[in-house]
Amino acid sequence: MDTMIVKELESPKEMLEAFPVMNQLRTHLDEKTYLDLVIEAKEKDMYRLFALFDQGEIVAVIGFKPMITLYYGRFVWVCDLVTDQTKRSNGYGERLLSYVHEWAEDHEYRSVALSSGLQRTDAHRFYEEKMGYDKVSYVFKKNIISSK
Repeated sequence: MDTMIVKELESPKEMLEAFPVMNQLRTHLDEKTYLDLVIEAKEKDMYRLFALFDQGEIVAVIGFKPMITLYYGRFVWVCDLVTDQTKRSNGYGERLLSYVHEWAEDHEYRSVALSSGLQRTDAHRFYEEKMGYDKVSYVFKKNIISSK
């Protein structure tokens, strides 16, 4: 029997339950900032947050948003993907990312894209070798307003 289920996290309570795992990727966020950003992104930017549960425990989290650009057309942008550090190499990231691939296809989005920090070589290997992603660009960032 499969003990794994993917569930969308919709209430603030559910979103907060995912914070300990998400915080392993987004270490700069405290609970309040995380929750405020998730709620705002859901309301204004179609952000979706899903968790993979194994035997009732959150083991991985993914956040994504459907988008349309001239470059990609209709696509899904994966904003956040993290597996609990104590549960890695169990196929959880593959399961969640495959779920997003299915979601994209079901909703008529043509592709899935993401960026990954330069230092995350294990993640890059996962995306390219395990999930069949291609490197198609560099992502550049310029801070406009300094954080206080």
